[in-house]
Amino acid sequence: HVQLVESGGGSVQAGGSLSLSCTASEFSDARVCMGWFRQAPGKECEGVATILSGGRVTDYHASVKGRFAISRDNANNMEWLQMNSLKPEDTGMYYCAGGYKGGSYLAPSAWTYWGQGTQVTVS
Repeated sequence: HVQLVESGGGSVQAGGSLSLSCTASEFSDARVCMGWFRQAPGKECEGVATILSGGRVTDYHASVKGRFAISRDNANNMEWLQMNSLKPEDTGMYYCAGGYKGGSYLAPSAWTYWGQGTQVTVS
């Protein structure tokens, strides 16, 4: 059973920064490609950023390009999302995802495994 555990959420003022981390259990398919997604209240879940095992970033949501950076450490089964210049519209529950099934990398339906989420609030 694949487990993904996020941490690092919190509350920050607009313009501030937060760093999220995700630790994956020992399943290769969860670690080959990993991603970050978010869901704001009353809105659908959307892809934020995804990254392949070799470190190649596959895509960013247009609204976060230039502000967010995804990275990973395969040796420790971890990925991070560095979020800078945060805006109130970045508020939401942020989820780590693994087990890419195919299709658009930023589509939630393309992913198998999900963490429990960590809340990010920007005011």
